Amino acid sequence: MEIFQPFAQYRNAFTFDYAQSYPLPPKSTIIGMLQNATGKYYDEELYNLKVSVHGLFESKFWNYQSLIKGEVSLRRRHRRLELWNAGYPLYSENIKSQRSPTYQEELFNGHYYIFLKGDKNMLLEVEESLSKPSNILYLGRSEDIIFIKNMHKNFDLKEKKVKRNIWLTYPTYIKLEDNGKTFPLKNRKFPVYSIPLKVLFKNKDRVISNKAELSNSTDRVPEFESVIYTGTDQVIYLEDKVTVEEYHVGGLVFKISKNFGWL
Repeated sequence: MEIFQPFAQYRNAFTFDYAQSYPLPPKSTIIGMLQNATGKYYDEELYNLKVSVHGLFESKFWNYQSLIKGEVSLRRRHRRLELWNAGYPLYSENIKSQRSPTYQEELFNGHYYIFLKGDKNMLLEVEESLSKPSNILYLGRSEDIIFIKNMHKNFDLKEKKVKRNIWLTYPTYIKLEDNGKTFPLKNRKFPVYSIPLKVLFKNKDRVISNKAELSNSTDRVPEFESVIYTGTDQVIYLEDKVTVEEYHVGGLVFKISKNFGWL
């Protein structure tokens, strides 16, 4: 998928005093978009797809916002229904519930490619859903809409062993470990992120299947993966050989480590 996204904010859950954005969408965000596109909300099977994302945003900026933290509920006061939070009305001319001013990092004008690998029937269903979406497509927050510029089905794939380095033109994520093996990175200069791969919503031990099952006791269960973010036009020097898949798509070349480049 070749995608353009005017604005985005992929919230890093490990930042508290400000809302940092991951530089590219993590896997759980991409699968969430596919769940929305296919109408299979909370579907666990879509997480079986392997994902690799490559690309960049033109710039980033900081958005100063006032966030409401807490549990907002309806209360009746003076014969009127009002929204309350933390013991105070949310909207009032007098004393009201406090807001938390926070800086949000936002990304501007994203151009990126998302590669998917997995069950053929599942990929065909995803392709059909994205070709004729019944919902507005977004990636991240509901206001972070995307435009699919192309669905590349025809491409050349070459696989080869690489001993010394991998030259990556487009920024991407590379896992630090896979099945007990460590990515043989020599030049350890790249930023490391812990990104969400999977997010399940559970009532006790059962994964929910629709929004009607959401309640205050529903647990949000995320799984994280440690990755490096390679940046633009970088050489990844290696201490040992790795297998690399080269995808030739529309005159461009994308290199994906067979074991460490797929999330």
